[in-house]
Amino acid sequence: MIERNGLKIESEFYQFVEEEALPGSEISSETFWSGFSQLIAEMGPKNRKLLTIRNELQEKIDQWHNQNNWSENRGMYEAFLRQIGYWEPKRDSFKISTENVDNEIALQAGPQLVVPVNNARYAINAANARWGSLYDALYGTDVISEKNGAEIGSTYNPVRGQKVVEFAREFLDQIAPLEKGSHAQSTEYRIEQNQLVIVQGSVQTGLREPSKFIGFNGDKASPTAILLNNNGLHVEVQLDRQHPVGKTDLAGVKDLLIESALTTIMDCEDSVTAVDAEDKVLVYRNWLGLMNGTLTATFKKGELDITRKLNADRKYHAVSGNELTLRGRSLLLVRNVGHLMTTNMVLDQQNQEVPEGIIDTVITSLLAKHDLLGRGNLNNSDKGSVYIVKPKMHGSPEVAFANELFNKVEDLLGLERYTVKIGVMDEERRTSLNLENCIREVKERIVFINTGFLDRTGDEIHTSMQAGPVIRKNEMKNSIWLQSYEKSNVDTGLTCGLQGRAQIGKGMWAMPDRMKDMLDQKIGHLQAGGNTAWVPSPTAATLHALHYHQLLVTSVQERLKHEIQDRTDDILTLPLATDRWSTSDIQQELDNNAQGLLGYVVRWVEHGIDCSKVPDIHNVGLMEDRATLRISSQHMTNWLHHGICTEEQIMETLKRMAKVVDDQNSADPLYQPMSTDFDRSIAFQAARELVFEGESQPSGYTEPILHRRRQEFKASRYATKG
Repeated sequence: MIERNGLKIESEFYQFVEEEALPGSEISSETFWSGFSQLIAEMGPKNRKLLTIRNELQEKIDQWHNQNNWSENRGMYEAFLRQIGYWEPKRDSFKISTENVDNEIALQAGPQLVVPVNNARYAINAANARWGSLYDALYGTDVISEKNGAEIGSTYNPVRGQKVVEFAREFLDQIAPLEKGSHAQSTEYRIEQNQLVIVQGSVQTGLREPSKFIGFNGDKASPTAILLNNNGLHVEVQLDRQHPVGKTDLAGVKDLLIESALTTIMDCEDSVTAVDAEDKVLVYRNWLGLMNGTLTATFKKGELDITRKLNADRKYHAVSGNELTLRGRSLLLVRNVGHLMTTNMVLDQQNQEVPEGIIDTVITSLLAKHDLLGRGNLNNSDKGSVYIVKPKMHGSPEVAFANELFNKVEDLLGLERYTVKIGVMDEERRTSLNLENCIREVKERIVFINTGFLDRTGDEIHTSMQAGPVIRKNEMKNSIWLQSYEKSNVDTGLTCGLQGRAQIGKGMWAMPDRMKDMLDQKIGHLQAGGNTAWVPSPTAATLHALHYHQLLVTSVQERLKHEIQDRTDDILTLPLATDRWSTSDIQQELDNNAQGLLGYVVRWVEHGIDCSKVPDIHNVGLMEDRATLRISSQHMTNWLHHGICTEEQIMETLKRMAKVVDDQNSADPLYQPMSTDFDRSIAFQAARELVFEGESQPSGYTEPILHRRRQEFKASRYATKG
């Protein structure tokens, strides 16, 4: 440990700050460490106090439910929540005033990726997912049916390729309709007198809305690219008659390049396993590489070494004759950890572990300053802002704490006030109940709210753990509280003036292999008023972008402004079961929860993989992270507490499902089976602990157990190597 200004600092972290983070930041070592030490001394105790208040509120709620029947005393329950300060008083109305917000957040509507920043390859792919091939996205997914000879094989299938072309032409007809005929009939595209001319054999036509054509590349008589704009998003029609696809196309079209992931959240939290200084430095180093444009990733593809780097901006000839530049990369936000966890990477003046969220805010902002100072050749924010998404905050006092922390970080780093923007994740019950007050606390810097329905469900179960057995997990999607929560989030965002200044986000599509279902269903997030929504891959971003061409979200939001209502009574409707389940229903629910829990935990604890595609009990790949784990573990804990199942039944289920998970991972040479020795399997013991000690976990969070067990596994691995 390095001692500096009263702090004890892990040497690997200290060395990173000294040798990589501070150089080029215009902040001296002495200024940084003295200011950092003072900030920790001031904010650390406040952080701990907020966590104490969380626990005290939960204890009071538990006690109330143990003494009262919620369904018979709803009015008393709501009065009780107000009395203890859980439900905050409503205050005067206001509008947010955030300034210097990049267009990708303030004005454009489109998909949002969330990716673990500790994986350089994934991070680069996500950043580059600002543009995606529609042809590839269609050809490689189930959006295009494999019936009637259109199977996906090891070689190119022209039947399938033709279906892709037909889909793409229909898309062009939707977003840029012609005065006459269809894009499917086009034989040539060219520019004459600054207008796009479409040739159909012996007939010429133009766009019904000529202003949608905004630029091109190549010669006017034979362009290589036609740039269109629809609903604020860009589409590039790529032309090349020598290309294997283009030479079979009447007009020489080889692909449609779709502006896709406008924004990407580089995640330090739910999709990352970072339990010590070694892990955390990798997280920070990759974020620095993104901020100064130097991050690369090299990997093998067959016999070849492939190196990925960040894309340059895209340049076109504007219709006006000037050069037109469009960003080649997603606008990057960074998600810090919440207020709960501490880390031994830094010990404070009292030799206590420092809250990890405080360190995250300081370091990710310090690294982002490299972008603000233009240290690299690729910039992130055109408006000179830093974007931090803050998860798992409970109520407005915790948001106010984050605002104070951001103020102090700006002062420490020499940044103007409100340079560091905040995204507030509406994923905890106390926050969704008091969302307007939460937004008020950061009204000068807020750029994002969203509905994290997975964590929100976990918190719903834990908060009302003593009230009674909850409904089955799949029934939660249609529960009164969840539907009202989703609508209330949009209502509150519009009421507080987020339109035109900030994102109102919606949650993740969790089935990355079911893109046709996503294309059929996810437009519902736009219809609900969201101007961004999470997708699990660059391919999904390209396909989800089609929804934003179909529907102009600002028009939806204008209509929703007239439908705003108070939904708090519905939000406070607890998802308690009224039906009695059969023995087989109960066992089916336990099997589903246990298999998902084990499948996720074994990767987290023993492989250091957080967010990944995990096969469910039916072998359908689902995107799992700590939020889904929180639901599964808390659900089993709830049913155990209320006698729906027994400890023996849960243990039998966990052991049986461990064998299922072992079989699903049998092709992985690094996988260590749990079922060969349950007592010695650290992953199995972590899963067991998450269920049987679920009531005592703060807010039902899984991080304390996961981190401890991951550290245990890493220590055992090092001991074995030694």
